Amino acid sequence: MTGMNNLPRHAYGATDVREFDRRAIEDYGVDGLELMQRAGQAAFDRLRANWPGVRRLIVLCGPGNNGGDGYVVATLALKAGMDVCVMAITPVEKLGGDAQHAYELFVADKGSVQALDFSRVAAADIIIDAMLGTGLQRPLEGQYDAAVRAVNESKRPVLALDIPTGLNADTGAVHGRCVIAKATVTFIALKAGLLTGAGPGVCGSLYYHDLRVPREIFRDTAPRVEILDAGTFHAVLGKRPRTAHKGDNGHLLVIGGNLGMPGSVRMAGEGALRVGAGLVSVATRNEHAAIVNATRPELMVRGVADAAALTELVSRASVIALGPGLGRDEWAEALYDAALHTSLPLVVDADGLNILAGRTDKRGNWVLTPHPGEAARLLGCDTKSVQEDRIAAVSAIADKFNAVVVLKGAGSLVSSADVAPIFCCTQGNPGMATAGMGDVLTGVIAGLLAQGLSLDDAAKLGVYLHALAGDAAAGKQERGLVATDLMPHLRKLVNSF
Repeated sequence: MTGMNNLPRHAYGATDVREFDRRAIEDYGVDGLELMQRAGQAAFDRLRANWPGVRRLIVLCGPGNNGGDGYVVATLALKAGMDVCVMAITPVEKLGGDAQHAYELFVADKGSVQALDFSRVAAADIIIDAMLGTGLQRPLEGQYDAAVRAVNESKRPVLALDIPTGLNADTGAVHGRCVIAKATVTFIALKAGLLTGAGPGVCGSLYYHDLRVPREIFRDTAPRVEILDAGTFHAVLGKRPRTAHKGDNGHLLVIGGNLGMPGSVRMAGEGALRVGAGLVSVATRNEHAAIVNATRPELMVRGVADAAALTELVSRASVIALGPGLGRDEWAEALYDAALHTSLPLVVDADGLNILAGRTDKRGNWVLTPHPGEAARLLGCDTKSVQEDRIAAVSAIADKFNAVVVLKGAGSLVSSADVAPIFCCTQGNPGMATAGMGDVLTGVIAGLLAQGLSLDDAAKLGVYLHALAGDAAAGKQERGLVATDLMPHLRKLVNSF
């Protein structure tokens, strides 16, 4: 956990982090100014590592400890012979505590605070954002809003200290304007808002330093979010016995592919096969059966005219994936009802979720995989409300429908009803924002369920594999990535667990 760029698995809310800081100082005798100097040194080290040739530095300091960190960075930069311009967004006369001491040390090293002139930021090699820390809960106003606007318009690289100014540390929401950083160094504990919502888009490369605080300060505090990584999935799959046969690895039934949408069920079905499902059947429109089967002959495709035609297919299945390309017409509603009246585990996506949004269905053995728009329909709100607090939204859906829920998007979240913490996937890339990615994810999760994983493990591992496969497929060429590019990578990755 010590050192930079080594993210811990647990992330916390702003109140928790303030309590950790208090415990370190009051309960374990760590000097507050010493903590501030460690933070400033960690940030300065990151500055030198990422931008070794930097000479002209502008440091924007606020009134609290975040500003104090900025004064430490400015002091270190002066000592290194850099051209340093410090601007105090709040007058230095209002400083107190350790931040005031850090300012006094800066002045003692011949540092001076310049008059506010945001037109100067464009002349900097790099800007240090030390304006506001983790306590922000409302839109920026006054000079803070003006400063952030000038920083972003300057197009100069920004190193944010602890969290970019304007970002909500608890939710990852931006209520107005926010610094868009090239890199962020966060201290003591990881903040949940850095990982989801707008967080990944504004914090840039994320680095972490624990400031060498005692590990005991984290005791008895539950994390708000836990990051999915390889360690989350120790031995959930295991090696297959030599005597294994296809029946041992589950039989998935994919239901969907309404008129004009055969690709959805085809991609979901192949996603399940690529992660190891033994058998995959597809129930789709009669018009699509031949083409789906021709493009992926390993799928057992059946054209179904109505719900009655599902009876035989359901009797052979162990898991159902419901929704890819399902549509909203009478055919879709009938197949949806038939699937929900079974006792089989379900993975529900796309139009399956849109139908559910108008119902009161609730069952204990299903995984729901909404994107923010679908999540909003499930909760009866708008997409903006979901994105303003994705952590609350995924929890609310899990509780409302007694489900394991995957809320897709930057920093995808996985939540189970009455189970903490929420899990977050920090893998994946913007190239995955394209048609069919959700269908593949549905198949991956359902394929893992078919192999005997629990609902929780299938959802978490499915999200993680899907994101890793997206990163592997994209490489450094995210634009133009398509969903089927993930398939060979899924096969390779699932065999690493």
